[in-house]
Amino acid sequence: MTGENWPTIYERTLDCVHCGLCLQACPTYLETGREGSSPRGRIYLLRAVAENRSPLSDVVSDEAYLCLGCRACETACPSGVRFGSMLELARAEIDRSGLRRGWAFRLERWALRGLIANPRRLSFAISLLRAVQWLYVDRLVAGLLPKTWRDLCALAPRVPPAVERRPLPTFTPALGEKRGRVALFVGCVMPELFGAINAATVRVLSRNGFEVVIPESQGCCGALHAHTGDLDFARGLARRNLEAFAGVDFDAVIVNSAGCGSVLRQLEEWLAGEGAALADRVRDVSEFLDAAGLRPPEGRIESTVCYDDPCHLVHGQKVDAAPRRLLAQIPGIELQAHDDPAGCCGAAGIYNLTHRAMSRAVLDRKMQSLRAVDPDYVATGNPGCLIQLRGGAAAAGLRAAVVHPIEILDLAYASHAAEP
Repeated sequence: MTGENWPTIYERTLDCVHCGLCLQACPTYLETGREGSSPRGRIYLLRAVAENRSPLSDVVSDEAYLCLGCRACETACPSGVRFGSMLELARAEIDRSGLRRGWAFRLERWALRGLIANPRRLSFAISLLRAVQWLYVDRLVAGLLPKTWRDLCALAPRVPPAVERRPLPTFTPALGEKRGRVALFVGCVMPELFGAINAATVRVLSRNGFEVVIPESQGCCGALHAHTGDLDFARGLARRNLEAFAGVDFDAVIVNSAGCGSVLRQLEEWLAGEGAALADRVRDVSEFLDAAGLRPPEGRIESTVCYDDPCHLVHGQKVDAAPRRLLAQIPGIELQAHDDPAGCCGAAGIYNLTHRAMSRAVLDRKMQSLRAVDPDYVATGNPGCLIQLRGGAAAAGLRAAVVHPIEILDLAYASHAAEP
């Protein structure tokens, strides 16, 4: 099969020993029971294409995009198959082949390239959505829309007020004894929809003795583009971030979005010979604070918390214990386990928009597990997961607030500071 990525794809398929240990870790296999919808089955399809035994067809394309890209199969695999990167390369070849077409594909491409990757347009669009929500226009017209569109509109997160969307200071000093200096990667969606989390991240890092710098010219990490097959465009975004962080003095790049962190850590694979220096210094905020030694907050929060692992943190970055250790150091917090902490929630970038039925089925499995525990908080460290789990919790009638772990830490610090 011709195409620049097929030799690499073929080489990586050879790592699979067909043991099947990935099957029970795969959300789409658990829902469909189809071998072709499992990691092993998809590897068979890709190898057949690479060996010219099978054409690059709609069947291959459909299965490649039905995959959530959660990478749970990598954690289960005893042979170290790099399925996530293999999938991205395969999607890039499918994208170039022209198999993806139609209005939905064109809308997706425009939204990711022209909106998500453009800070000014994204800010305008989010401001417009804020106005629509503030005027209750979305609720007024919801009943007039077809069910599919009503379901899609229901996924739209509530836009925070403008005060939470203001740019953060480019420099925040350390409180107490200085322990180092870090650079915060703020992302594209985080400042617009989760600015409070970025602000909490800065405060917690500062309280722990770290100066925080925010390079102004940074932007979208390219994760959503790579996940949809637009790998060349994603590489362009990666180069822009390399330039933004070049020459900035810091000990580590701190990320509070699991998807962004996973992408930034694989920059050397995307940009051979260019990305290693930055990729090696990328750390999730929970991983960093755990390794540095958290200054335990003294404020009490009498609550139960279920921590739910973002796929690209637990499977992509192999970080699982650190967030739990941080939360356990908050006085009054009781960590409660549930049956499906490392299972995908079904968000998977824009998967909950493009594969609504499968996303919903995967989310329902998660909600059943959380309902059995009924915590006060569900904590997770990725924006897509936050949106998905909040929507799922509301639909399922769960009382839990869905938050980022850093928000609970920040609340604990603030509650002690507010005490007389």
